[in-house]
Amino acid sequence: MTGGPEPISAVARAAIERDLSDLRTEREAVAVTLRGGGGDQTGDRADQADELERSTELDRLDRRIAELEGRLREGAVAGPPSSDAVGVGSSVTVRFADGTETTFQIGEVAEEHDPALVTADSPLGRALLGRRAGDTFEYVTPGGRTTASVVSLGRTA
Repeated sequence: MTGGPEPISAVARAAIERDLSDLRTEREAVAVTLRGGGGDQTGDRADQADELERSTELDRLDRRIAELEGRLREGAVAGPPSSDAVGVGSSVTVRFADGTETTFQIGEVAEEHDPALVTADSPLGRALLGRRAGDTFEYVTPGGRTTASVVSLGRTA
């Protein structure tokens, strides 16, 4: 996006915190299965392979937890989203080529289908990032290339 710390919306923060809680619970369940090994190394190859698989899963969970914790820290450092250019956390009203206008929230994650939420990594979201009120832009839709313009923008909670 900008290369610096990116703001994070309250909705995205809550979703990330839920994901972190789930990952920590999953990590604890996997870690418990690794703790009971003790000094007995007489298991067969299947036992050793299972142990290696659980260890690999623990590493994956640790990496994902660290990534999400880092994103939360970055969002806290970045402060609120800019109100002069579209970014994560912005509320933006877009006028499409057919003249219709729709207001969207630019977010990082979508937990469920929300027609008012556009993720920053979607085609429309990528086309909007960095735009200002009055900018006209093109982006690709399933129906082909289209043009739209930014009518206004602000911040979401």
